[in-house]
Amino acid sequence: MDKFTLTSPEAVLMIIDIQERLVPPMKYGGQVIKKTNILLSIAGDLGIPVMVTEQYPRGLGKTVPELAAGPEAATFEKVTFSGCTGDVTSKLSGLGRKKIIVTGMETHVCVFQTVRDLLALGYQVFVVGDAVCSRTKENYRNAISLMSQMGAVITNTETVFFDLMKKAATPQFRKLSELIK
Repeated sequence: MDKFTLTSPEAVLMIIDIQERLVPPMKYGGQVIKKTNILLSIAGDLGIPVMVTEQYPRGLGKTVPELAAGPEAATFEKVTFSGCTGDVTSKLSGLGRKKIIVTGMETHVCVFQTVRDLLALGYQVFVVGDAVCSRTKENYRNAISLMSQMGAVITNTETVFFDLMKKAATPQFRKLSELIK
């Protein structure tokens, strides 16, 4: 059951390409930003490292300002569709954590290729289904199915939250639970 269990000391939050020119054509772009911000707050409180990729920022813009990744997030520019560039994999290796929580866009392109490469590198990957999107529902559904078949755990923001928290009745739980109400 380890494959399906998240703990904060083992986790990294990876945000893929939520950028200024990518968000507007995404029907669910606003939801992805909202859910990713919830995960960012949780990561901040639980000490989970955050990594952000930006696909060709000169053409697609920077990460949207609505995303509160903060200065502690490691941001990586890329021109490959996969976020597993040399710099990213080097940083991941240095963190020594094996469970990667993935959000971003587009599900069937950069998210898919990043997840495939993370799995090939031996990471356990948790794709947050309500925090990823594509321009079409068909492409989203296809990518979710493919990633599941490859071995990624398809989850959602609330499941990630409760799994990381482990128990209620703590000051941290009370504070963070406000995010999902």
